[in-house]
Amino acid sequence: MKWLQNGFELSFRIRPAGLALAALYAVACWATWHLSVDQFFLPAGIRVAALLLTPKRMWPYLILGEYAYFAQMRYPMIEDYGMAWVIVGSACLIPAVALIVHLHHKLMAFTTESWLLSIAASAALVATALKLGLIHMLWPVPPSMPFYTNAMLYVLSDYIAILTVAPLALLWMRRRSHYDWTTWRRHPTLAALALLGVLGALLILVSTQAHSARATLQLLLVLPVIALTCMHGWRGAAVGVPLMNIILSQTMPTTGFPGSFDETTFFTQQIIAITSTALIALGPRITHHYHQHAPAPMTASRASAFSRSAHLANEQDLRERALGLRQIADDIEEALGETVQQLKADGHEAPATDLLRAFSRRSRRFRELTSMVYPTELEHAGLYVALRAGGLSETWNASHRIVRPMLGGDPCQLSMGLQLAAYRTFAEAVSLFLKEETGQIQISARCGRYKGVRGIVLNVALLDRHRTLASRTMERAIDRLSARAHAYSGSVQCRGHRITMVLLDTAGEAERGTLPNERSDICVTPTRQ
Repeated sequence: MKWLQNGFELSFRIRPAGLALAALYAVACWATWHLSVDQFFLPAGIRVAALLLTPKRMWPYLILGEYAYFAQMRYPMIEDYGMAWVIVGSACLIPAVALIVHLHHKLMAFTTESWLLSIAASAALVATALKLGLIHMLWPVPPSMPFYTNAMLYVLSDYIAILTVAPLALLWMRRRSHYDWTTWRRHPTLAALALLGVLGALLILVSTQAHSARATLQLLLVLPVIALTCMHGWRGAAVGVPLMNIILSQTMPTTGFPGSFDETTFFTQQIIAITSTALIALGPRITHHYHQHAPAPMTASRASAFSRSAHLANEQDLRERALGLRQIADDIEEALGETVQQLKADGHEAPATDLLRAFSRRSRRFRELTSMVYPTELEHAGLYVALRAGGLSETWNASHRIVRPMLGGDPCQLSMGLQLAAYRTFAEAVSLFLKEETGQIQISARCGRYKGVRGIVLNVALLDRHRTLASRTMERAIDRLSARAHAYSGSVQCRGHRITMVLLDTAGEAERGTLPNERSDICVTPTRQ
């Protein structure tokens, strides 16, 4: 075969970014090793976090980085523990943990964040089994500590370290999810974080000989973490649990060397490990039920945005129809003009005049009806001009029941979508009053700002303040007007003789330019009409 005759070539590409990643990982493991003790081994957490954050194509560089980290640390141990243990013990840990992370890959996408506990427990157990198994197999003299005690220490040490670093990696992985981090500025959250800091400071100040006081303070660290979990779900646990573990590890009595061990703190850590597990498992459940039973602000905002988009799409369709009708009217006028000129040229002056007069009346009415399909005046002169000079105004005047509108503020500061929504809302509300109520009707509007957001308040009321709207009118008003009001984060209220509608321009600039030929720059409206 050709490949046997000519040989074969192995080629692979070395990425500079991969080498940088390997170096960064090795340095991170080396630095955290110096901050670790026997009962809190941070490199185990760095290993899992790096595998979670790094694409699988870059995992070989993480393996290279771990080999470099072990090489500088274990090379001096060759004489004491043998070459076989140094090579095999250094080579098998990260591939085993990488396999665990790989097997959990599907769970990360289709389940809640509690899969992190499965990874932490599996990685701690497998790493401990490999480390202790190879130690007892390859060391010339096995360790003096009983296997069961050593295994419990290693498992707890790795498990706590993973729960300290991996939740922070999970926060980074979910950074693009729709979550409002400004809620962390609220006073209860700040108080819980401050309490964590105060308890940590007290642990530093309390004497290492006061075992009872230290154990009490260490257990009290759980309380603010529980509060953060209740307030912010799994994100609260992902922030609180690492802070609690770091405070606990950095305030326990140590000799300053990696092999330090404190028996009192170890018993506290066992309780903390169980608590951390419960909080991280409970956090996703709190978040899940919160989203299921309490509509989030982000969900309401997206629903309003979808509703606004639907209304604007409908307005765009109506605009195109209105322009098409006007084009037809222009063509008819042009043809009629030619006919009139021909009649006059033939000496039929009177029929031409009568035809022109009759068509002018109908043409004006046609254009009024067309402007009610879509108010093009609104694009060029604003909402108030469209209300006072368009086809809607003519219809109102023909009813002889609408008194002079009271219009204040500058609607040209509002987005075109909001002005159109206000126009439609006004038209629907007045139409409802004309059909369901008797007597004179007063309409008013006021544009302005509310809590830094531009908006408009619309009122349609009976001129007789002593009358009350019929219940049927109120029910129909709520049914017909609420959709547009809610699309603009507003409301509809029926009180006494009036209906009040509020629309807020929460989308603002995002909606500007949605409709063609929007000319808010030349929209001129008096501040008071």
